[in-house]
Amino acid sequence: MSRIPRSRALCVCSALIFMAGAGWAQSKVAVISLQRAVIESEEIQKASAAMEAKYKSRQQELEKAQKDLQGIQQQLQAGQGKLTSQAEADLTSQGQRKQRDIQRMSEDLQADVDRERNDVLGTSTRKMAEVVKKLAEEKGYDIVVDTTNTIYFKPALDITAEALTAYNKAYPAPK
Repeated sequence: MSRIPRSRALCVCSALIFMAGAGWAQSKVAVISLQRAVIESEEIQKASAAMEAKYKSRQQELEKAQKDLQGIQQQLQAGQGKLTSQAEADLTSQGQRKQRDIQRMSEDLQADVDRERNDVLGTSTRKMAEVVKKLAEEKGYDIVVDTTNTIYFKPALDITAEALTAYNKAYPAPK
């Protein structure tokens, strides 16, 4: 009697596996490079240009500070043996202060840029996911997989360009 339930369970499992395989064969699959679609969107291109303009003055200020530090270092090298110990100590102290200022300015700038970029990319990625979901529903795709998670796919399955076009239409870049 214990053989009958086991063989029934085996038959049921086999049938489920077979049906799952048959169901998978009928699934419509698409792939997308979500990162490429987001980065190439008009909205991100516009935001990138705006961020570059926004932080340009701080980047120039940082570059000027680096040139000032190089000038101090060159003065120290050129004056080696010629400067008084006090003058050398003053230049060394200026160089150290300038180095700390540069480090702080660089870290602050990078943190601000990273924070803003992550906010913009996060928002755009969420919006792109909505567009991809809508596109998948319209086209009847059962599953859409990011290309970063695939080893191989036929180029005909790639909907990146379609998603990008739909995104740019749904979320036009501010003028």
